Amino acid sequence: MCIAVPGKVTVIDDLNMATVDHGGTTRVASVDLVPDVQVGDYVLVHAGFIINVLDEEDALETLKLFEEYMGIMDEGE
Repeated sequence: MCIAVPGKVTVIDDLNMATVDHGGTTRVASVDLVPDVQVGDYVLVHAGFIINVLDEEDALETLKLFEEYMGIMDEGE
């Protein structure tokens, strides 16, 4: 099972590759499938490709929910 965590695009280079920040961890992903991606957009990445641009409010809410969930999981240890 895959869980898609929103990431923020920080750089797009001349080769259509974007650097995406996932809470301090960065990965490089292709923008070829979603060519209208802009620096500052929140995106979902799968298999090295950006597959969706998210509304910023929705992305931030999703990240907040993940953070809350991880806090609950830490309490259970």
